[in-house]
Amino acid sequence: MPLDPEFIAALEKQSVELDETVAQRLQDYATCMWGFNEQLNLTRHTTWDLFVSRDLRDCLQLAPLIQPGEEVLDLGSGNGIPGIPLAILRPDVEVALAESVAKRAAVLAEMIEQLQLPVPVYSARGEDLMDDFRFTTIVCRAVGSITKLCRWFEDHWASVDRMLLIKGPKWVEERGEARHLGVLANLEVRRVAEYPLGDDSGENQGAILQIWPKGREPMRSV
Repeated sequence: MPLDPEFIAALEKQSVELDETVAQRLQDYATCMWGFNEQLNLTRHTTWDLFVSRDLRDCLQLAPLIQPGEEVLDLGSGNGIPGIPLAILRPDVEVALAESVAKRAAVLAEMIEQLQLPVPVYSARGEDLMDDFRFTTIVCRAVGSITKLCRWFEDHWASVDRMLLIKGPKWVEERGEARHLGVLANLEVRRVAEYPLGDDSGENQGAILQIWPKGREPMRSV
């Protein structure tokens, strides 16, 4: 299927330049996801403008923060964002998806099969995988607050080097809450990306936060 003119227009509107093969695979993913969306509520972003300006923009900000060969777990993957686009954008990275809702995990597995991506899907809570697996980076988007995520993983830092959290404008308040509650006492937090959401007005800013245990060297982007 050739590239949809509306997808091309949305990419141009957001000044996003992609290799044609990559763009085709991202289009295949979005089309596949929207098809499953009819039977299972996966996303409200059902136009090319929303897909590019919100979903893809987050993934494009995340991709340069991952080093080649990293083992990345997309925690609470839901509709596959950011894990599936990351696997398409960065084939040099090992990506896995974790989704605790069985129906969504089954749909993710079907999407992965249709897209022919080498991405395992675990129908499990991400923190429950830490007893058997080790990952370089945990990535999260729209899963929970900083406090919630840090509490989930407070006993599992031996199995992961860092978390990269994709956050909206309220991340500053979330960080303040986490500090007030003491969950960041043994952790470092650094904003590693900041970018406008939806448009270029600068009024609505997204951010990616890197969290890792104190005493460890912070990981660098590519």
